[in-house]
Amino acid sequence: MITSICVGSSFYGSWGTSMVGEECTMLPAKSQVHIGRGKPVRLQPMMKNINEGKGIFAPLVVVTRNIVGKKRFNQIRGKAIALHSQVITEFCKSIGADAKQRQGLIRLAKKNGEWLGFLA
Repeated sequence: MITSICVGSSFYGSWGTSMVGEECTMLPAKSQVHIGRGKPVRLQPMMKNINEGKGIFAPLVVVTRNIVGKKRFNQIRGKAIALHSQVITEFCKSIGADAKQRQGLIRLAKKNGEWLGFLA
């Protein structure tokens, strides 16, 4: 026997809404946990780039990864990211920016890389 259990907040639109009974079916499938016999089922967190496959350079990145191999590709990408962070650090030193501003620039570079598809 499989039973559906609702997981979520009790506030969905109005103060009188509850998560009991048939309103459970309105929830997305990811928020429902089915329990059968044996060990309880846990939802696994997804560690994935939300922009995967998007961005102007994503197809080039995917083809390159398939040609070079995933392990070697990740090594090259890690070296490129480290080199880019060093360039940002040297730039911040030359203009007199503090560590907080430097970290902000590194975060901006990561966000732009995701948007352009370099992290696909």
